[in-house]
Amino acid sequence: MIILVLVLLGLCFGSFTNALVWRIHEQSRTKSKKAKQELSITKGRSMCPDCRHTLNALDLIPVISWVTLKGRCRYCRKPISWQYPLVELLTAGLFVFSYAFWPFGWQAMGIMQFAIWLVMLVGFMALAVYDLRWQLLPTRIILPLGWLALAEVVVLTAWHKDGLVALGAALGVLCLAGLFYAIYQVSDGTWIGGGDVRLAVVIGLLVGGPLKVVLVLFFASLLGILASLPTLIYKKGVLKVRIAFGPFLIVATVIVYLFGTSLIVWYKRQFLLL
Repeated sequence: MIILVLVLLGLCFGSFTNALVWRIHEQSRTKSKKAKQELSITKGRSMCPDCRHTLNALDLIPVISWVTLKGRCRYCRKPISWQYPLVELLTAGLFVFSYAFWPFGWQAMGIMQFAIWLVMLVGFMALAVYDLRWQLLPTRIILPLGWLALAEVVVLTAWHKDGLVALGAALGVLCLAGLFYAIYQVSDGTWIGGGDVRLAVVIGLLVGGPLKVVLVLFFASLLGILASLPTLIYKKGVLKVRIAFGPFLIVATVIVYLFGTSLIVWYKRQFLLL
């Protein structure tokens, strides 16, 4: 029953993610107050991205509407991107995956963390989609996630009455965001963007501690290399295409948040450090 609820929630929030990404991008392209009101995330009506026709309830059922309409708008018959059902299914999958491998237990604090984590996943999905499409990480999405991650650190510190929680988060931010900021300054923003630096603050708060930051960097770099290999092979070792790093950071964060502690314990046991 819980899994079914999570699937339904994931599909609905995946649909919201698609709308959020499109509306934020469209708002950034217009200066018209009227257009911005129509594109409001909280007040604007759902519409087709092409013909701007207002959608009715039958057009908004996650995945099912896309399938029944055969991937086309009911009104203008223009194709609806595969992005829409894919993001909905991925979000639902992440909700269920997180529940299946949740490492923090199901006491009061664990449930609170899980609720926060689901919200973080929605934000991360929006950032990943935005970065893949336009190679930008909007501050409008990152900032709320940062405040939410900070709130979690404060609550956990107070709950456990342990300053090490806050210290770990501070060190995580210092190590990851500090490194990214240094790279940003040295490269004058050509190697890494300002959005990546801001995202690093959120990730540092969320995973906490230098060891988990190292894991995030390891997995993000590994995924980035694997994703770049086909292009490198095809172009004979020359990578001319700019690749968005945000999605790799986000996938790495999901891995480390759910499995980081277990991976560190396993590593220490392998090398007789425990």
